Amino acid sequence: MAALGTKVARTAWRLAASVCLLGTVSAMANDTPSAPPANASIDEIQQYCSNVVDPARDRRYLMQKQDLEKLKADVDVRIQALEERRNEYQDWLKKRNDFIDMARQDLVDIYKNMKPDAAAPRLAEVDVYVAAAILMKLTPRQSGLILSEMDPAKAAKLTGLISSAAAAPAKKG
Repeated sequence: MAALGTKVARTAWRLAASVCLLGTVSAMANDTPSAPPANASIDEIQQYCSNVVDPARDRRYLMQKQDLEKLKADVDVRIQALEERRNEYQDWLKKRNDFIDMARQDLVDIYKNMKPDAAAPRLAEVDVYVAAAILMKLTPRQSGLILSEMDPAKAAKLTGLISSAAAAPAKKG
């Protein structure tokens, strides 16, 4: 019987040593302290909890930092898209203003004082961009009277230029 008791004691000792060894290896692999034994005192439990708090906080901060970096990357992509869109609008506005500036005010005043039936054939002979710019600077009533006196094909071309200069560029998908 004594041999059986010694054998059981040795087996229990080996089992306890392997459990402690496994707990230590596991704790070292996870960089966290192993759980306190079941019969640990309150001080040991508090020590364990205080040892676990810092690594858990560090992991939480790391995850939050990674989330913030992802969000920052998304915001940077959106800012870049908005900058590109703003540049497109600035280019369009510059082209539109250059187009309107083709017709100097003194030239517009000349056509403003002409009768529509006299202005129409003269505008038909001028560069289409200049003619459209002049018509844009006249009042809508005067422009309409001049266009009604023009050749329909020429009037349609000028109307197309005027409408495309007044419209903003179409949005891209």
